[in-house]
Amino acid sequence: MNLTKTIKIQLAVFLVLALASMIFVALVYMKLPSTLFGVGRYDVRVELAQAANLYRRANVTYRGTKVGEVTEVRLTDKGVEADLSLRSDVSIPSDLDAEVHSATAIGEQYVALVPREGNSAPLRNGDVIAGDRTSVPPEIGSLLEAANRGLQAIPNDNLKTVVDEGYTAFGGLSPEFSRLVQGGTTLAIDADKNRDALTSLIDNSKPVLDSQVDTADSIHAWAAHLATITGRLQTQDTALAGVLEKGPGATDEVRALFDRLKPTLPTLLANLVSVEKVAIVYQPAIEQLLVLLPQATAEIAATMVPNLYNKSDYRGFYLSFNLFNLNLPPTCNTGFLPASQKRGPEFEDDPPRAPGNVYCRTPQDSMWNVRGAKNYPCLAKPGKRAPTAQMCESDEQYVPLNDGNNWKGDPNATLSGQDIPQLPAGAPPAAAPAGPAPPPASTPIAAAQYDTATGRYVGPDGRIYTQSDLAQNAPQEKKWQSMLIPPSG
Repeated sequence: MNLTKTIKIQLAVFLVLALASMIFVALVYMKLPSTLFGVGRYDVRVELAQAANLYRRANVTYRGTKVGEVTEVRLTDKGVEADLSLRSDVSIPSDLDAEVHSATAIGEQYVALVPREGNSAPLRNGDVIAGDRTSVPPEIGSLLEAANRGLQAIPNDNLKTVVDEGYTAFGGLSPEFSRLVQGGTTLAIDADKNRDALTSLIDNSKPVLDSQVDTADSIHAWAAHLATITGRLQTQDTALAGVLEKGPGATDEVRALFDRLKPTLPTLLANLVSVEKVAIVYQPAIEQLLVLLPQATAEIAATMVPNLYNKSDYRGFYLSFNLFNLNLPPTCNTGFLPASQKRGPEFEDDPPRAPGNVYCRTPQDSMWNVRGAKNYPCLAKPGKRAPTAQMCESDEQYVPLNDGNNWKGDPNATLSGQDIPQLPAGAPPAAAPAGPAPPPASTPIAAAQYDTATGRYVGPDGRIYTQSDLAQNAPQEKKWQSMLIPPSG
């Protein structure tokens, strides 16, 4: 045979293409290397309770993707074993379950590998999936037999009634079912578009569900308490019904009350705003008052206990007035109006108040009027005490008029210029009176300067008076009537 050079070249090209095609079919379609020599695959054995119609060359899936096939199914003393040939390029965790499922109603079984823990070590050649990690579907014959028994248990008349009633219930609802199907389709499409969000929701639901499991005891306790409350409501059904019946009337009365208060309530609330500001500043004092008030009430109530059951001679409060310490400490005169400006109780008019603040103006640590205005605590400035709110808010410090032993009448003396009354020049100094020793220094007594030799002293108004019958050379015999005679000036 005489072949030209062109024909030889064409035959060579054809031979190369034929060999390449055969090799491609053998490697890709027939997978001869993996089938004959196991290249790129590894074997895993599965222990099953029964074959469940599983056959050789059945598919093996992982997460819905085919990763191998069943190479052999054989009987053992304990059940059935199936050999799986899996792809080595797919990493399958070893902590998994092997489930036999049917792809269709007539069979076509396959093995689905369902992982329990995705971070476990991958399967290796020769691994065994134990029988407690496998499951098989129920036999189709048993299902059909159970369905047949269920249908036979239904009387024909009742079955006809069910069909008729079903037709009555769902007949003519095709538009509604159509909308239901369309809505389900739309819902599925939207769910597919938001697949990542739904996946995150499902993945993140575990902590929420775990928290419900962890708080199961609290939920049970809450349910038990709710059952107790509902039980009490059931027991008190009459009283609850009375509340519901009378509630609207009470609500109408409250609404009518607010309607009557409507003209003045805004003014009251506006005034309460100012009271609230003061209450915030004086909150510590209010708290202290609330703390001490119960104790004071208890002490007052205790004064009535001794005579509580004395029906014949009930005297009310049981108090003892000890008059031995009367006028100790003496009355504070410093900072008040002089005696000449005092008004008698017979006057009934109301003249203007004297200028300035009238309070005891002795030092703050003096024994005179220790609870007076001079010692009011400045709550806005802890540690400071002042007689007025203006002095509390300013940097001004309290300055007494004198130590309390000398009277100074004008409360505004620093403005009017009135000085402390003194004895006139040339007057003899005061001598110590004869008699018992004066009281201790811790309890001084306020007294005017009095000359025991002449009986002269300075009065509250600054004038000099003489009470001669109190002098040392005065007659010893005195009568009570002489005390009613006014002193001579």
